[in-house]
Amino acid sequence: MTDLVLRASFLAGLALALAACSPSNGAPDKGGHKGGPGAGMPPPEVTVVTVAPQALPATFEYVGQTAGSREVEVRARVAGILLKRNFTEGAPVRQGQSLYRIDPAPFEAALARAEADVGAAEARLEQARKNAARLKPLYAEKAVSQKDYDDTVSAEEIGAADVKAARARLTEAKLNLSYTKVESPVSGITGRSMRQEGSLISGPDALLTSITQVDPIWVNFGIPDNEQAQIQKEVQAKQLALPQDGNFEVALRRADGSLYEKTGRLNFADVRVSPQTGTRETRAELPNPGGALKPGEFVRVILRGATRPNALTVPQRAVLEGPQGKFVYVVNEKNQAEPRPVEAGEWAGQSWIIVSGLNPGDRVIVDGVMRLGPGAPVRIAEAKPEAAKPAAKK
Repeated sequence: MTDLVLRASFLAGLALALAACSPSNGAPDKGGHKGGPGAGMPPPEVTVVTVAPQALPATFEYVGQTAGSREVEVRARVAGILLKRNFTEGAPVRQGQSLYRIDPAPFEAALARAEADVGAAEARLEQARKNAARLKPLYAEKAVSQKDYDDTVSAEEIGAADVKAARARLTEAKLNLSYTKVESPVSGITGRSMRQEGSLISGPDALLTSITQVDPIWVNFGIPDNEQAQIQKEVQAKQLALPQDGNFEVALRRADGSLYEKTGRLNFADVRVSPQTGTRETRAELPNPGGALKPGEFVRVILRGATRPNALTVPQRAVLEGPQGKFVYVVNEKNQAEPRPVEAGEWAGQSWIIVSGLNPGDRVIVDGVMRLGPGAPVRIAEAKPEAAKPAAKK
């Protein structure tokens, strides 16, 4: 018992001695700092950016597919035997270039017959006119009957009508003969030939080939209905300014990630929204002089020309992700780190565009956020002066 009492007394005295020597009683230490957990540690140093509105270009990107600006089916206008194909499949052709030749012999014979019919009709008309000219003075002298004179005049009129009919058949025969030369209606790239030499062409119902015009080229894409509504909402809130008359500049990003060197413009936007896809069909036209773009390619369509007149941006590394969504740390008036929930929009280079949650003049912490907690005191680092540039050599 006596040993236990002595040990307890020794431990109590040691504790009192240590307490007397410790600065944790609230008295300042030699350095002038008060005691307590973490006493003597300066606030962490952070770098901040001051949020300020600025005008930024806004772009919109969609998935699109290229198509020929004109896709034409080539068909024969007359029936006959196909004698010759005058083009190479898949090669470019010019407007008016001969593509096929149909056997012209039957149409040449029909033309000769039509020419003969015109000659015969003109001869009959001339005879009728001579008869009428002879009877006219006799009729004036009452030397011929009214019936004979009327028959002569009618014969002249019938002859004139026969000449017109014969000339119409002659024109038709010339057209049919010219249609034996099947020419390209547009300039473009030919497809596969659907008929070969020696085939019997039944007429316009027989498809011979197709031609696709690739310069200029079209790009079809759809704008989602919900995104269209969001754009209109931002325009009404003056957060977004569209180009005048919707005259966007259109650029293309190809499948390999490269940008197509030419740009174009929108040339069609459907007022309807497709019930199948929920998108509004839109089309752009771009020059394609070298034929680098082929119909059917999948591309990314980039619309340029819109601006965000008063955009607030912060560096991407300043935006953190929490259980409730994105947030940033803002330095308040007490130089404390204050978490601020934000709604981030799209990227602008290396920065986020902040849609809501920040105001102009807010000081957002960029570097040092990993050492912070809500309400933690911070010290803003001073901006480092730029290094002096060496003098230019003369």
